[in-house]
Amino acid sequence: MLHYTFFLTFFPPLLAGPVVRAKDMLPQIKSHPSASKEMVGEGLFLIMTGLIKKVIVADYISGNFVNRVFDNPALYSGFENVMGCIGFTIQLYCDFSGYSDMAIGIALLMGYRFKDNFRAPFKAQNPQEFWRRWHISLSTWLRDYLYIPMGGSRHGKTRTYLNNFLTMVIGGLWHGAGWMYLLWGAYHGLLLAVHKAFKGIWRIPEPIRGTFGLRVINTAVTFTLVVIGFAIFRADSLDTLQAIGTQIFNDFHASVAPQFIESYMMIVVAIAAALLMHYTPRSWSTGLTEAYIATPVIFQGMLLAIVLFFVIQARSSDLVPFIYLQY
Repeated sequence: MLHYTFFLTFFPPLLAGPVVRAKDMLPQIKSHPSASKEMVGEGLFLIMTGLIKKVIVADYISGNFVNRVFDNPALYSGFENVMGCIGFTIQLYCDFSGYSDMAIGIALLMGYRFKDNFRAPFKAQNPQEFWRRWHISLSTWLRDYLYIPMGGSRHGKTRTYLNNFLTMVIGGLWHGAGWMYLLWGAYHGLLLAVHKAFKGIWRIPEPIRGTFGLRVINTAVTFTLVVIGFAIFRADSLDTLQAIGTQIFNDFHASVAPQFIESYMMIVVAIAAALLMHYTPRSWSTGLTEAYIATPVIFQGMLLAIVLFFVIQARSSDLVPFIYLQY
């Protein structure tokens, strides 16, 4: 009972995730773990990356651009609305993966290791792969406690597609009892069902299967679909969503791009830097983590202090809560 109570009240993931299961943590509690030098170094590195994602990227682009666009889309051109939708996608990822990084890092400082909650989701080449990379702990929870109990893929194709759809609809409602969350869940459920249906009837020709060009196209299409989904997620109402669509299709004005870049230079830099870091090979981040762990403690502390200094300088005057604290 003491171990289970400790599991229920373990504070790093308690407010917004990742979703930690008893089967993963109770054996660690039972073993009375202690943090090694490597775990402390890795934990500090994750805390620093989480702070950078949250404060320097997510909070900055939300307060200085994204919120303005979604508050009144009609004031902005279609191009700016597209950039606002992309910006929110980056904001949400950096906000929530930043929280997850910090939660996992704090747990490492105390000797506990959680599974990854994000695995470069914008590298996904289809909707199914996206959900294997985005909020992994919730995705696997929905799979194990909703999709599989409803029958999974065991009762034919039609039932499989329906189970995919219903699982995502319920996942949307988990975020809140609102029409936009319901629509967002239904949208992703439809994407998963359509993807599985086409995968079963259409085979990619062997000469182009697995080529770099095809991977780039698949990634770009999947990212576009994800951005559309998060525009639904962020919009306050169907009227807001309709206004965004109207501006994009009727008042795009690509000619404002140079002026936009000039006026929102730091926003563009933040979004571009976030995407660039996201698409770098995983081995690069692993190498940086290992290099930080191998660094003498005094230099680890100095780098941490430098990061904290820039985070304090970059933060807004108002406290910006984590997005997932409201769900």
